[in-house]
Amino acid sequence: MAGVPSRVVISLSLSLSVGCASPGLAELEDGEWLPGGDATNTMLLGRNAFIFPAPNLEPDTESEFFLGNSFFNQAWVEAPASTVTRDGLGPLFHARSCSGCHFRDGRANAPAANGEVLGALVRLSVGGGESFTPEPTYGTQFQDRALPDVPSEGTLNVQWEEVSGVYDDGTAYSLRRPTFSLDQLAYGPLANDTRTSLRVAPQMIGLGLLEGIPAMGLQQLEDPDDSDDDGISGVISRVVDAQSGEAAIGRFGWKGEQPSTRTQSAAAFSGDLGITSDLFPNEGCTEMQAECLNQPDGGTPELEPHLLDAVAVYSAALAVPVRRNWEEEEVLIGKRVFGDLACGTCHTPTWQTDTSAPLAELVNQTIWPYTDLLLHDMGPDLADQRPLPNATGSEWRTPPLWGLGLIPTVNQHDSLLHDGRARGFAEAILWHGGEGEASRDAFAALPATEREALVRFLGSL
Repeated sequence: MAGVPSRVVISLSLSLSVGCASPGLAELEDGEWLPGGDATNTMLLGRNAFIFPAPNLEPDTESEFFLGNSFFNQAWVEAPASTVTRDGLGPLFHARSCSGCHFRDGRANAPAANGEVLGALVRLSVGGGESFTPEPTYGTQFQDRALPDVPSEGTLNVQWEEVSGVYDDGTAYSLRRPTFSLDQLAYGPLANDTRTSLRVAPQMIGLGLLEGIPAMGLQQLEDPDDSDDDGISGVISRVVDAQSGEAAIGRFGWKGEQPSTRTQSAAAFSGDLGITSDLFPNEGCTEMQAECLNQPDGGTPELEPHLLDAVAVYSAALAVPVRRNWEEEEVLIGKRVFGDLACGTCHTPTWQTDTSAPLAELVNQTIWPYTDLLLHDMGPDLADQRPLPNATGSEWRTPPLWGLGLIPTVNQHDSLLHDGRARGFAEAILWHGGEGEASRDAFAALPATEREALVRFLGSL
């Protein structure tokens, strides 16, 4: 109990007494209200719940954190400029700063119909699997912004279609499905076999702790042939580490494309801001984009290695907020329902980090992220039909659930899933197919009180 506020201890005692007297409640587990272990934010909630550094950082690490915070949040500018460490934006880009998509280190909203799309992007490719290649004119990511002398690639237009359904008890619900188009293309048409994937920016918390989940533990959960016949056949995302050039486990990105906070940070600088680094040294211009190719750069690389290191520390050390209301009866009922529906088969509740964590302060922490970091087939409704070398078109990495209950507070919306289509937890569950179909159907068959309790539990994470 060391380090737990007295309010927490009192609440825990009350919850245990309630749990003993009330059948149907899940038991509280030691430390689950501190999802990041010693790296949990227990001090700053509300709209700033995601911006707090892990409270156990050493002074030198904390200094790196705040340096990284500066380069994450401040806007980059066109080169050449007097601010030589912050120039080199673009020439084609999606945002001027990392925080432009990850506002308050949180999650971007779903794109509005024919409206604001900041924080939502479209990945591009032709072919798939081993034959995967960038789209020849527009590359691997559609860029809707550009420097003044460079035409942007075009505009993203999204429309939403309502899909009606009914729970087993007769209660009606409505889901929404996005359709989108890439319009006003400045550099000619897309290749005929172009594959696209609409995605929104996720929240930033706890990334270094996820990097510290032991590889052996992930390998033990992997079950590509469903040998235990439970309908779940998760697989590790296997990628090439841009830093080492060696095979690695992909942990970050909606399909587990990046293995570390450093490579994820560098990939985002390259793809979203057009900023080069030692890991991704090439500008994103294709041979068809002459104006882009002729723009001056901000140095080689534009993001110096020690600054990339600082942003990686910032990304790794953002604290997961303490859970709220974990002791309430409805939350404990929801936790029991979560177990009954086998949600934890993919959303693995707890892990112990090891020395693979990028910071010493994140090693040997008992964490509660609710993810196995594996790729799972989520069925045709969620498929983007864009197979990568490490993932099929219907496979997605299990996203962590910690902190999602605070998205409405931090970012003023409740959009979930990779493209933001789900308006809250219930809709997110109802979109599950493939390996998640049995849990989805069991959720739809629950009485309303248990559905609401499950949503209440997820909101407490």
